[in-house]
Amino acid sequence: MRVLLKPPVMNAVTTPTPHHPFNEAQWLRILFLIADTEQWLQQLHKDIFYQLPLKQHKKLLRNNWYLSASVLAHILERHYAPMARHPGAGKFTIGVERIVAIIKEAFAATPQPVPQSCNQQRVWDAGSIVGYDVAGSATQVVTVIADAAGRIVTAFPGIIANVMPDGSGSP
Repeated sequence: MRVLLKPPVMNAVTTPTPHHPFNEAQWLRILFLIADTEQWLQQLHKDIFYQLPLKQHKKLLRNNWYLSASVLAHILERHYAPMARHPGAGKFTIGVERIVAIIKEAFAATPQPVPQSCNQQRVWDAGSIVGYDVAGSATQVVTVIADAAGRIVTAFPGIIANVMPDGSGSP
């Protein structure tokens, strides 16, 4: 004999229908739970960044040059040499605290548009070798990409490869 079970309901709040009217009290409880959780996570985010041995931590957390924990995790996962992932990407060979410090310093660079994108790039000379670029050459240049609002999207050693009109890479 087979017993059919209903799949678990994944939505915490059901979409209002004639059979399920909008439950404002439940919706408000969930909204406040999400808001409280978001504030707690933002505080954790600040706390984790303040553990880095840097001066002027607030420069990383300002609204117009914002490095989130998830973006830093992306940068490290893709572009940090000790992480054995994404072998075709440029890799930082310096410590995490230096990577974050360079991202902070890059705010001083003049933003330039990223070709074929709405994002902006800041190219920063760190003054010493920081890793190797996508071609495998040692570099002291770091590119930081941010969206139009200034939220950092990624950062990597080297520069964005030029794209020729025919779609091929730089010669």
